[in-house]
Amino acid sequence: MASIICKKRGKRSYYYYVESARINGKPRIINQKYLGTAETILEKISSNKISPLYSRVLDFGDVTLLFDIAMRLGVSDIINQHIHKRDQGLSIGDYIVIAAINRAVSPTSKSGLQAWFERTFLTQIMNIDTSLLTSQNYWNNLDFSKSQIESIEECLVKKIVDIYDINTTHLIYDATNFFTYIDTKQDSEYAKRGYSKEKRNDLRIVGLSMMVSPDHSIPLLYDTYPGNRSDAKQFTEMLNKLKTRYQRITNKKADITVIFDRGNNADYNIDILENEDFPMHYVGGLKRNQCTELFLIPATEYIELSDIEKSSAVRTQKEVYGRKMTIVVVYNQNLYNGQLQGVTANIEKTLKLLSELQLKLELRLTNVVTKGKKPTIASVTKQVKHILSTEFMNDIFTYAITTNSSDLPQLEYNLDYNALETLKSTVLGKNVLFTNRHEWTNEEIVSAYRSAWHIEHAFRQMKDTSHLNVRPIFHWTDEKIDVHIFYCVLAYRLCCLLKKELDETGIHESLNHILDDMHQYKYVVTVTGCNKNDIFTSLTQPTALTSSIIQKYNLDKKYLSNVCV
Repeated sequence: MASIICKKRGKRSYYYYVESARINGKPRIINQKYLGTAETILEKISSNKISPLYSRVLDFGDVTLLFDIAMRLGVSDIINQHIHKRDQGLSIGDYIVIAAINRAVSPTSKSGLQAWFERTFLTQIMNIDTSLLTSQNYWNNLDFSKSQIESIEECLVKKIVDIYDINTTHLIYDATNFFTYIDTKQDSEYAKRGYSKEKRNDLRIVGLSMMVSPDHSIPLLYDTYPGNRSDAKQFTEMLNKLKTRYQRITNKKADITVIFDRGNNADYNIDILENEDFPMHYVGGLKRNQCTELFLIPATEYIELSDIEKSSAVRTQKEVYGRKMTIVVVYNQNLYNGQLQGVTANIEKTLKLLSELQLKLELRLTNVVTKGKKPTIASVTKQVKHILSTEFMNDIFTYAITTNSSDLPQLEYNLDYNALETLKSTVLGKNVLFTNRHEWTNEEIVSAYRSAWHIEHAFRQMKDTSHLNVRPIFHWTDEKIDVHIFYCVLAYRLCCLLKKELDETGIHESLNHILDDMHQYKYVVTVTGCNKNDIFTSLTQPTALTSSIIQKYNLDKKYLSNVCV
């Protein structure tokens, strides 16, 4: 039995901690420790000096925020309804939700998922055995088909549209691709050699096309496709998918306007858009060679666009793909300034490359250079065409290749300043749009086409190195690539919904800023001893942005009340 006793020495009292026991039937002190006087004991208690043994710091703000949205949507339940497994270990839905949150906040490979998860507050609220989060377990459990993914997608998107009241009458379409490290000999329908938009033409690429809402760029439909398929052909695939799924997802009859860029132009795509069984409206852009005469319309005929800064337009009609279209030629001063800056930089680069090529040919002619393969008119012509392949350079440079008595080619070139002035007065700063929305105003047509920045932003975000990064794709089969893209799109979708919710409450910050700021809000576990009571928990000091987000979602009270450390 333990107690504190007082011993008096003169006029002062001294206190001791003692432990007593009965020995031979009589109480005896078996352990005694001096505590001090009343004043020294009070001083020790007041100073409250605790020497922590160690602390564990867990990511709290960002992961809990996205987990909260996933739970409110019932993402895990929807996945588990479509893909069943034995009732042991983690559910398929848990695996997917964890992978999606990881992609959103700290993209890592499957082999790094367990270590990342153990550093997050998800360990406290999901209460799972982290040893299950191995790379092998992931792929043992995530072995399901593309048709199952499409069923999950349809159910999930329908729920998002209903809960968040997403406007589905305007859909913005575009496609991109991601490079992979898949070996050339590996059999894959997705990973193909093609034009890499990330300039990695040395690697096989996988295509991703999406249709998103103008309302916060929320992906409503996506498709993974072979990297060597043309943009226009993939647009056909997505239009057919849209027609089969739109009414089931939205519970509405089709009244859609699809916005797409000029890379998807093709007569067969216009045929699909205007098919009588499921007609759609559209706004697209024409390539310059489809409407050269429209660029010659004098500036005096352009009318200023209201609510669109530094822009003017001229409206006409033209037959495009066998149909009469409403055409709007748009001039924008900011676009002009940006294009002119690019043209000026390219002129300097082109002059430098042509000068270097000319010098090499002169050195060969004067026998300063004698080694190497002898140049020919054909080889020099090929080099010049490559140099002038940069946009607009072939329009403003002229050149001539001649030979001398030694049959050695020589190059003469010239920057045509008249052609440059013509380019500036007729082409730069202009876009030509076409639509079957004949009743729309110029402003409505231009605003719809400009909303394409939403999907361009989505693809830039999905190529961000710190958040929502799709690449590198560490997988070797098409089935695994399908699953990888599925949870990458899910991650982006959760973040778009987060951004939408915050915007509606007056918090207008970029997605990266929100995630970075919330990432600094940590849950700290401090251990001071071996007993259960020797554990203290706290949260790091939040920023003003974090405080407002935490208050909105009530994350502290919702997820900290039942935590068992």
